Amino acid sequence: EAIRQSVREALTRADLIITTGGLGPTSDDLTRELIAGLLGKKLHEDATTAEVIKKYFQKRNRPLPPGNLVQALVPEGTLVLANPNGTAPGLAVEIEEGGWKMEDGKRPPSPFSTIHPQSSPSKKWLIMLPGPPRELRPMFTDAVVPLLQRVVPVENKFVSRTLRTVGIGESAVQEKIAGPLAALLQSGLELGYCAHMGQVDVRLSAHGDTADRLVQLGAEIVRTQLGPAVFGEGDDELEAVVIRQLTERKQTLAVAESCTGGGVADRLTNVPGASAVFLGGFITYSNALKEKFLGVQTKTLAEHGAVSEPVAREMAEGARRATAADYAIAVTGIAGPAGGTVEKPVGTVFIALATAAGTEVWKMFNPWDRVTFKEATTRQAINQLRLRLLG
Repeated sequence: EAIRQSVREALTRADLIITTGGLGPTSDDLTRELIAGLLGKKLHEDATTAEVIKKYFQKRNRPLPPGNLVQALVPEGTLVLANPNGTAPGLAVEIEEGGWKMEDGKRPPSPFSTIHPQSSPSKKWLIMLPGPPRELRPMFTDAVVPLLQRVVPVENKFVSRTLRTVGIGESAVQEKIAGPLAALLQSGLELGYCAHMGQVDVRLSAHGDTADRLVQLGAEIVRTQLGPAVFGEGDDELEAVVIRQLTERKQTLAVAESCTGGGVADRLTNVPGASAVFLGGFITYSNALKEKFLGVQTKTLAEHGAVSEPVAREMAEGARRATAADYAIAVTGIAGPAGGTVEKPVGTVFIALATAAGTEVWKMFNPWDRVTFKEATTRQAINQLRLRLLG
């Protein structure tokens, strides 16, 4: 009932409604059936979708559970949106004003002049998308956006750019750019921030004929004020930027990790084409493996401990020596919740970068839970390489 009520309410005040989730094959996937009932539309099997589902399982040499074909049921008059990343298709349906049932089972008056007296009779669009992000996002980009551009074209020009920064906090970003952007903000530029762990996105947007100019000038000011803290735009990921930098320079990279447990290598290898520059790495969690595979000296470990500048330095140099890479990153730290001391509290981490010109080491402090600690540390390590590549 909550689903029906939410969609029913949205239809009374919006021209476009998008739902996500509830299109799968299990008993809790109710969106398709409930919305069809709300719209007074019967479900029928879409032959093309049914065939796609069958081939999906055949390709993977898996038997087709009979219940999966429920995903091929679509409300009559519905546009089916293909799902190349899963089995549940998206559904888009155009609805006449008043073309849905109220709570008492009756249809609302048409047009909805009592609720929106200034509006004229119109059609609405209701789009149902699968919930898993790996299916939802490509479907929205490849199928929904072109549909919306066709059926609800933008009347007032809109321009938006997102600059991505790393290594600087959200409040610090605002302090640096708010003043220089003040005149543009008064002229119609809109500014927004989105903070992630160790990363802040700055969104610049504007409407109307001057939108391009306002956003362009705004982006130039942000880049000038934040300098190398800006690592990319749009959907750029830090690791992808670094892989691109190394590829352009025809240089290679290796890693030696302790506290991050392979996290740096994982992020790097998420990037298509990483194999051209990333040679590999070592997860030397124990002191014994630091000595055996990276050549860390027993004396260094005894005198300074595994979490120290000298050990991070020897780890990076050992990884570079073993792989003949142009660059080698090493990380060693205390992820917690135990293991900290007064001198080295939980969250202490050393990041080293070895090159032909020498080795640099940075001491960081990331006093968070283990997962957040690892995420922050891997980002910091990759960013140190990016900054080095920028000179």
